[in-house]
Amino acid sequence: MTPDYDLFVIGGGINGTGIARDAQGRGLTVALAEMNDLASATSSASTKLFHGGLRYLEFFEFGLVKKALVEREVLLKNMPHISWPMRFVLPYHKDMRFEGDTPTSKLLTLFMPWMKGRRPAWLIRLGLFLYDTLGGREILPGTKTLDLARDPAGKAIKGKFARAYEYSDAWVEDARLVVLNARDAAERGATIMTRTKVVSAARVEDYWVIVTETDGVQATHTARALVNAGGPWVENVVREVARLNTSEGVRLVRGSHIVTRRLFDHDKSYFFQGEDGRIIFAIPYETDFTLIGTTDKEHEALSEKPVATDEEQDYLCAFASQYFDRPVTRDDVVWTYSGVRPLYDDGAKSATAATRDYVLSLDSNGAPLLNIFGGKITTYRKLAENALKTLTPLIGGGGNWTDKAPLPGGDFAVRDRDRLVADLERDFAFLDHAWALRLVKAYGTEARVILNGSKTAADLGRDFGATLTEAEVNWLMHKEYARTAEDIVWRRSKLGLRLSPDQIAALDAYMTA
Repeated sequence: MTPDYDLFVIGGGINGTGIARDAQGRGLTVALAEMNDLASATSSASTKLFHGGLRYLEFFEFGLVKKALVEREVLLKNMPHISWPMRFVLPYHKDMRFEGDTPTSKLLTLFMPWMKGRRPAWLIRLGLFLYDTLGGREILPGTKTLDLARDPAGKAIKGKFARAYEYSDAWVEDARLVVLNARDAAERGATIMTRTKVVSAARVEDYWVIVTETDGVQATHTARALVNAGGPWVENVVREVARLNTSEGVRLVRGSHIVTRRLFDHDKSYFFQGEDGRIIFAIPYETDFTLIGTTDKEHEALSEKPVATDEEQDYLCAFASQYFDRPVTRDDVVWTYSGVRPLYDDGAKSATAATRDYVLSLDSNGAPLLNIFGGKITTYRKLAENALKTLTPLIGGGGNWTDKAPLPGGDFAVRDRDRLVADLERDFAFLDHAWALRLVKAYGTEARVILNGSKTAADLGRDFGATLTEAEVNWLMHKEYARTAEDIVWRRSKLGLRLSPDQIAALDAYMTA
């Protein structure tokens, strides 16, 4: 028999949707099943950065850092609406220390024992030099030194920090990245099934038979190859869905974040180094807020929903307060979120030291099964390419193509975003700047499609609050797989920070009517 699909993907996070998009664009037939909403787990709970991982240099992860640095600008060019350049300020003080178990710390202790684990300024500058040069740069400016007594970035932090280094990375709207990959895959012909659990997967002759369940109704699909992009559930898929044995596994590491009222009046982010060797970021967030994170805590069981514990919130507040002139307290916190990162279990002593690189494990004992372990959001596109490099000799398909293929709405130059916003304000006079900017950051060139020639705000239908209109909600339901208010206000957007519980309930009632 001829299977229904060339490739069936389990998991609607960034790795699963990235692979589905890449495979469909190579001429393969693809289906994807996600048991909840797209990006409902790890992929919407990141620190929302496309970055090389400056701190990974301390672990000598040069290959991982180089891959990620090269990818930053490829991704910026392909999605300038949901990703944009960002400058990071790294304040320096002589008491900053390495985490004790890093290779760099051990070398420094061996050759410079009088430093007692402290990070010397020259070593930080060397790391930033490597960060500037390993991946090459076209868009992002390089590192420079700041005098914090004169620079605006110094106003919010304590006076003991006289000097800082400023370097580049990039922001990304993580959940929207997932949705746009799924949308593009679907527009190219893929079948995307959300709220669809894979009940079983079994090899029959030379193909897979996959049973799914949606709203209590089961369906059977067949495919020549299976990709397990289950994220934190990757082992469960192998053992409980496909009923196979594996010696490979993931280390579940919880990363928690707090969102506070805005703590500083500029658009740069901070990279803070603790005296315990850990690092956190403090990032401008949704105009009026500051995002602080992340933690690295072992997460014992998938049955436990990840939440930012009181201990983690206190830790982040205390860490940030080591830097900010005004202490950060729990009273400043307006929202928290937490996600479980499924890191490949390489036997590292601590959660912080565990590798952030990915491992692709092919089981070709019959119809191919590719298991995805680990990975980080910055390298999702390269992970997808390498997954297809592994699979195409077995199931066919064309060559690489995604490096110069904008995601929906991203067909404009990075430098033109402000022009798009100004054009929207000019052509739709009822939009104020904040509304126009939000639409461009979410939808890019497709913002005009949603506005659809409207002359007044009333033309967009019901007003749900915080500039969310019926026209936008309908777009999200029909084009972006949104089914509930939570999908919209916490994943397709972050309007949950601005809407009241009553407004969110009214939105949910509209969507489920």
